[in-house]
Amino acid sequence: MKNLTYILFLVIPFMTISVSAQEGDSDLDLFVNDMLFLADGFASPASESAAYQATAGWFTSARALEKWKVDVSLHGNAIFVPTSKKEFTVNNNDFNILSITGDDRAILPTAFGKETDVQFEGEVEFNGQTIPISGFDAIDGIDKGALIYPFAQVSVGLPYGTEIGVRALPSMEIDGSEFSTYGVGIKHNFNQYFRFDDEENLQVAAILAYNIFDVKYEFDPISVEQVVQLDLIDVFANVWMAEVLASKRYENFEIFGALGVAQSDFEYEFGGNGVALPQINSELARLNDKEAQFKGDIGFNLYFERFKISTMATAGKFVNLNLGLHFIL
Repeated sequence: MKNLTYILFLVIPFMTISVSAQEGDSDLDLFVNDMLFLADGFASPASESAAYQATAGWFTSARALEKWKVDVSLHGNAIFVPTSKKEFTVNNNDFNILSITGDDRAILPTAFGKETDVQFEGEVEFNGQTIPISGFDAIDGIDKGALIYPFAQVSVGLPYGTEIGVRALPSMEIDGSEFSTYGVGIKHNFNQYFRFDDEENLQVAAILAYNIFDVKYEFDPISVEQVVQLDLIDVFANVWMAEVLASKRYENFEIFGALGVAQSDFEYEFGGNGVALPQINSELARLNDKEAQFKGDIGFNLYFERFKISTMATAGKFVNLNLGLHFIL
């Protein structure tokens, strides 16, 4: 770690001003690229899962609420992480400056993965000197196969077969992760345009929703004395969702299904402290990305005299389950 500290003390002053040592600048760029590669592998599955978590449970019936009726609901949400999203493989050919200590290939954890003892080494040519890097640790995951959290939602029936909903989860820490989400969604029923508007008819509707989803994953601190300490990565997502929803009610039982697409805009940021943290996060912004994912939902509702229970399963790259308790006012 002392060698890495020495490197950072040498290169940080040159991150914001131009220098004449072009060879040193080139090695610095390559070293930053190696760090971005590791951060991308660690955080990408967390970004992909955000689209499923943020868009689950918006509406569970294609039939709109009656005008000015209010649905107040509390939801429990669970995202299940497949093994393929808990680790990723690297080899020395993936890096420009770094190499895996004692091996040419390693399996590293993602944000969902386990702890690791993998370390990296290398050397940087800077100002005519060869400076070794050793003892650089890979980032540990939170070791979770499922993440479960609640959120509240309120929906209101509007004129013309339309329903609008809002949801919120203030910051909540669960199993080494901190979640928060806010969103607004709107649903419009199509049966009103045809002669199939009885409650027992198959109902069809369109949904459009916008969600802000933020999750922070903590890991054991990676510290470079007097320079920087990293202890979490923040994945922030703006998610748009468009779906077609169909439902059919049989007395107190209703089944529904939906198909749609979620468009996600991801941003990453490390948490910690130290003089180098702003520059690291500035470089990390190069990983910000947009991604579209197709998703399918299926579920059912059970109606009681004063409330209903909804269940929804979402399938895609992840499996997400949502359970809701709804009170109609």
